[in-house]
Amino acid sequence: MIRASQGEGTVAVRRGSGPLVLGMPHIGTMIPPDVSVQLNDLGRSVPDTDWWLDMLYAGIAERYDATVIMAGASRFVIDVNRDPSGVTLYPGQNTTTLCPLATFDDAPIYRAGCEPKPEDIEWRKQRYFMPFHAAMGEAVRAAKMRHGYCVLYDCHSIRSVCPHLFDGTLPTLNLGTNAGASAAPSLQKAAELAMAKSGYTHVSNGRFKGGWITRHYGDPAGGVHALQMEITQSAYMSEAPPWTYDKTNAPKLERALSKLIGAVLDAATALPASGRATSDLD
Repeated sequence: MIRASQGEGTVAVRRGSGPLVLGMPHIGTMIPPDVSVQLNDLGRSVPDTDWWLDMLYAGIAERYDATVIMAGASRFVIDVNRDPSGVTLYPGQNTTTLCPLATFDDAPIYRAGCEPKPEDIEWRKQRYFMPFHAAMGEAVRAAKMRHGYCVLYDCHSIRSVCPHLFDGTLPTLNLGTNAGASAAPSLQKAAELAMAKSGYTHVSNGRFKGGWITRHYGDPAGGVHALQMEITQSAYMSEAPPWTYDKTNAPKLERALSKLIGAVLDAATALPASGRATSDLD
């Protein structure tokens, strides 16, 4: 279903002809040798990966003929869902950076003295960050050319309990639209109604309001509606190594996500022409 594109190991693309683009910026586990020697054992184990999202969303991608954009490199190499300038997306809150130095539990991932230098970060931008966003930008533009609009749905998952990042247990479904700025209200409402019917705990624009992908590409007035979905890994997999896929519970979650995405696509189709008009994203 997925084929390599834009440089081996940097990004993989499944090309579809529908208006839906699925982003998976944190599914990659590849660490190049020059970075691997800098990381400690914890860093090389890439624990903060969004495991199994390709499997969870495979049926959805086929059903809606979506284009899927998957990062090949681990977020420990560079996080393609962070502002490339290094500006934090969540001021005043604990979060991870463009080239993280620690895990979600604030445990160091580099050997002492081997942290990336500015020139290392710049090289990683050129090698991994830019190809991912070249593919993402191309997918968004192609969807708009075909349909007059694009729904960019950014797929994420995280452990349900991460005290360094948030208090308590995270709701299962965490919708982010940059506080309503990255998607038309009717699309957000459709997603919220679907979440309410899903049987899962849920929240909109809570701890996770959407990363750089959602904020950068979301342009509802120009016909690009970007939504981020952060799901708790306990709903479809084991949250501890070896990160086993839960073949019993995952199908239930997949069905709920499929209904949610279908509702969002229906809402996008019902938008007036102003919500579907093409515009220059550059």
